[in-house]
Amino acid sequence: MEKNSWADQWDKNQSSGKTKGDGESGGGGGGATAKYKEKVGAGLGKTKAAASSGLKKVKIGTSLGLNWVKDKYHKTTTKN
Repeated sequence: MEKNSWADQWDKNQSSGKTKGDGESGGGGGGATAKYKEKVGAGLGKTKAAASSGLKKVKIGTSLGLNWVKDKYHKTTTKN
């Protein structure tokens, strides 16, 4: 007995395990594929930029926090 995945249960266009355009040589789906690849590429670029700026903020915050702890420790040890 072959078990279908969750996505297969809800895919209305699926009959043999492939969606329309998977391996078909009809020539009609090439433009749509290129359009989606372009959109995905643009989305990945935005994601990369957001992750990069977020990482910079984390690094700056960590550095400031460690310096604060270091200063507090230094103040308590030099009072003696």
